[in-house]
Amino acid sequence: MIPKELFQKVRRIEITTSRLVTDVFAGQYHSVFKGQGIEFDEVREYQFGDDIRTIDWNVTARTGRPYVKKYVEERELTVMILVDISASCRFGSVNMLKSRLAAELAATLAFSAIRNHDKVGLIVFTDKIEKFIAPRKGIRHVLRIIREALYYKPQGRSTDITGALEYLNKVTTRKTIAFLISDFLGPSISPRKGARDDLKKALSTANKRHDVIAITLNDPRETRLPNCGIIALEDAEGGELIYVDSSSPEIVKQYGRDNLDRIKRREQIFNSIGVDRIDVSTDSSYSDALIRFFIKRRRKRLLST
Repeated sequence: MIPKELFQKVRRIEITTSRLVTDVFAGQYHSVFKGQGIEFDEVREYQFGDDIRTIDWNVTARTGRPYVKKYVEERELTVMILVDISASCRFGSVNMLKSRLAAELAATLAFSAIRNHDKVGLIVFTDKIEKFIAPRKGIRHVLRIIREALYYKPQGRSTDITGALEYLNKVTTRKTIAFLISDFLGPSISPRKGARDDLKKALSTANKRHDVIAITLNDPRETRLPNCGIIALEDAEGGELIYVDSSSPEIVKQYGRDNLDRIKRREQIFNSIGVDRIDVSTDSSYSDALIRFFIKRRRKRLLST
């Protein structure tokens, strides 16, 4: 039995995001994703004018006559939502926690998927796979996704994005639209090059098999310190606690520089392997960020046709 308070919070997210999908994203999701995939249908004998790149050389060699592979447009897509619920996501200094922001994003994407008759699944992760929900359709299924994304009690504290992407490849047998929602804090985007190489390799492998879209969770306090004198800063994932003088211009400048370097490393990884990203923050509307992404994706798709 779901506690009444939890049910009410899930219901509020359902109402908010469902209205957003209806009023703002009507047609956006469909125009960007529908028909972008193709699946194998059958082989048939080569006909004049067929693209030679579709020749099935195995069947051609076996029969002695040229055959081509025939593909059809996928009528149903599978959307996988990967949500980071590590300790660093349980932070927010403005309108909401990053974990709440992630849950609302997951709900919006899930409602968009089922409105277009697609399946949607969920992977919740920290430094381990915490929960996997296989792709399905239906409003009750989406409500379960919202509940798990928002209130699942994790066993881990740190973040292993590489492990989450490897798990995605194990549990999916077909191409998916994979939304990776994370603040990308932790060892994967650390100054240590080896960790970044592992993440880059995992992202590259997953993006070749799927359509991976990274959604980065941000908060203004992660790049700007408030002027409050001596304050305590805790590494949410590692537990380390340090005290800094936030009134010191040198400290504030170094803090901002370190975090901007982290963001730059993150962007370099995405750009190097062609992974699209959506930057969202606890102090601004995520709907605006999603709309900008849809517009950018649609333009890219039109240019490629």
